[in-house]
Amino acid sequence: MNRLAHHQGIHKFFTTLGLALYFSKPVLKHLVHIVDAMITKGFSGTLTDLHHGSFHPNHRTTLSHFFTKSPWEEETLLRKLQQWILRCVERIAKQENQPLFVSIDDTICQKTKPSPRATNAIQACDWHDSHTEKKSIGGHSLVWLMVHTATQAFPFAFRLYDKAAGKSKGELAIKMLSSLDVRRPVYVLMDSWHPSKALVEACLKKGFHVIAMLKTNRILYPNGIAVQAKQLSRSIEPDDTRLVTVGEERYRVYRCEGALNGLDDAVVLLVWKADQPMTPEHLHCVLSTDRELSDEEILRYDAQRWSIECFFRQAKDQLKLDGYRVRHIRTVKRYWAVVLPSCVYSIAESQQTLSAGLELLRSRKGHSVVEFIYNAAKQDIPIDVIKKWLRIA
Repeated sequence: MNRLAHHQGIHKFFTTLGLALYFSKPVLKHLVHIVDAMITKGFSGTLTDLHHGSFHPNHRTTLSHFFTKSPWEEETLLRKLQQWILRCVERIAKQENQPLFVSIDDTICQKTKPSPRATNAIQACDWHDSHTEKKSIGGHSLVWLMVHTATQAFPFAFRLYDKAAGKSKGELAIKMLSSLDVRRPVYVLMDSWHPSKALVEACLKKGFHVIAMLKTNRILYPNGIAVQAKQLSRSIEPDDTRLVTVGEERYRVYRCEGALNGLDDAVVLLVWKADQPMTPEHLHCVLSTDRELSDEEILRYDAQRWSIECFFRQAKDQLKLDGYRVRHIRTVKRYWAVVLPSCVYSIAESQQTLSAGLELLRSRKGHSVVEFIYNAAKQDIPIDVIKKWLRIA
């Protein structure tokens, strides 16, 4: 079977990454077909979908072998992908004269946890606290880094949080940050669960600033007096704040500067939406280690963190980041490792969002299949042969 036109686009992207120097032609062929299947509408995460969705010419067991036993290095794939991402975002940031942003967050790939007596349990599954669902959920917990500019965002790296391994989520994030070698100003963005002293110090040591949400019970030191942020907020009147507009939202902002636990000098903004009462229940606290930023800049930069939340939702809904049905942890990690280039390729082709990229690539695939059928018919290839090639028969 001749390669479909949209397969050539995926292969060209892998060539741009330089993968031909590290992977054999059969491995690259598998990667092309797997990425094609993942970006296909209706992909469910199963091996059957990987096989049929990409019109793979080989037997389905070859794909199973590729994930479980084939001697290719997923870390090489991820490293080359990261190098390409950094070149891309640095170029965009330089053109826009804007800093780079690195968002850190974690997500749970939910799995039904079997009985402790089960003989074939999914490896490395555990119970994890879900911030969104306010309860413990069984599955794999992944810590992710996303690298982005003000206009373009790419998922960059991930690590499995394994309680048995003894490393915290912060330590995993620090390890991933160590691979970031950039020459632009960088702001690391986090929600209130992640800004530990060690992680903030690791960012500052690399020359990166931190903008992070803080819990409202965080101790601040206005005028040298220790007080919880939520307690301080009770003494703040509307006249003590200033109105700040970010996008279509307006906020009341009270700015604190000085030391807080773990930092000698920083800014903490106490923030309320302008249309909500100034109560501790509606309070948000935002930390910035860069005191030179204005209130507007801090809140605008913090809003960039939404990119990683959108990525989690789209990667699970459309690329089945959590849809795998395999049990061995190496196979699971390889599955995640191929989801990542599927995301990056989609974003790169559209130069927009993951959803926009998938819509573009799915349209392109439809045209590619129609053109393949048309050209095959012109060559008087029997319809039954075309159906077999496209796995319709």
